[in-house]
Amino acid sequence: MARRGKTVAALSALLVVAVSGAGAMVWSGAHTGRDTEAAAPLRVRTVTVTRTDLSDSRTLPGTLGFGRSHVLKGTGPGVVTALPKPGARAVRGQALYRVDDRPVVVFFGTTPFFRPLTKTGVRGHDVSVLGDNLRALGYDTGPVGTSRYSGAGEEFTPALAAALKRWQHDTGQDATGTLVPGRAVVLPGEVRVDAVQAQPGDPADTPLLTYTSAARSVTVPVEATDVGTLKAGNKAQITLPDGRTVRGTVSALGRTVQGGGAQDSAAQTGPATVEVSVVPDRAADVRALDAAAVQVRFDTTTREGVLAVPVSALLALREGGYALQRPDGTLVAVKTGMFAGGLVEVSGKGLTEGSRVVTAS
Repeated sequence: MARRGKTVAALSALLVVAVSGAGAMVWSGAHTGRDTEAAAPLRVRTVTVTRTDLSDSRTLPGTLGFGRSHVLKGTGPGVVTALPKPGARAVRGQALYRVDDRPVVVFFGTTPFFRPLTKTGVRGHDVSVLGDNLRALGYDTGPVGTSRYSGAGEEFTPALAAALKRWQHDTGQDATGTLVPGRAVVLPGEVRVDAVQAQPGDPADTPLLTYTSAARSVTVPVEATDVGTLKAGNKAQITLPDGRTVRGTVSALGRTVQGGGAQDSAAQTGPATVEVSVVPDRAADVRALDAAAVQVRFDTTTREGVLAVPVSALLALREGGYALQRPDGTLVAVKTGMFAGGLVEVSGKGLTEGSRVVTAS
């Protein structure tokens, strides 16, 4: 009986030595069959090896809205005679505001109309914007030359001028077949009027309004040291103020670092951050909200269908590596993978789903 008591005491001492910060136990010394027989009557806590999905995730605060606003400045001579209301949407081929009581229509693109398009034969990216939009509106502009795709831009051909004239006639404009700056405004895509800055009677070539994206998105400030783990296309989960969780996708990562001044600087505002944009997968999920504080969970790495145990079940072997202990005292050498949510991915010979192993807590 004395020998049995010493063995139990020694084994108990081994099972309570913890690795700092890891939650695992340290195993030292050989494990003999006699020790196993002696340890078997011990009442120990056990857990089941499970097969599950592990995700390296983080949850950060974000703001639901329409993103940053941009200023739209008018061009050309004339007087503003009508302006849209905040919340209005810009629609391709339709008027956004009026100058001298004539409509200024919306085209989508990246190059504004910076010169009159009155003579055929000129070439440039502004001509490409005109051609792209007329084709998108259903008008035949004739064949597009290879130079359209070589960087020089499209040519203002007689066929393109004729398509422009047909479109002008169909929309109640003066059917001239020519286009001058100020008669159309080029925007990057579907946008939403955020605020109106001008009023009827102002000159046309002044800041008229601000606009945002038409789609709601979530802006999340992410520490600059962590943003490298995210990329466009990553999935995310957005928790709304009412407790609902909806799915989203990372759409863009900012390129401007904010904050992070020197510790002794008056400009110190906390850690340096980069804005990450997340778009809800279904616009209908957030249609009732224009702005709200939300929580966003990013799953940066996912391991599917792996064997996992609580971290507290790991035994850190003195000679290096890890093991799991079965209830009968035998050890199973394991390799560890992802750590997430208090669990650790494990693999090892003879380790199967449903196995029982000892845990320290």
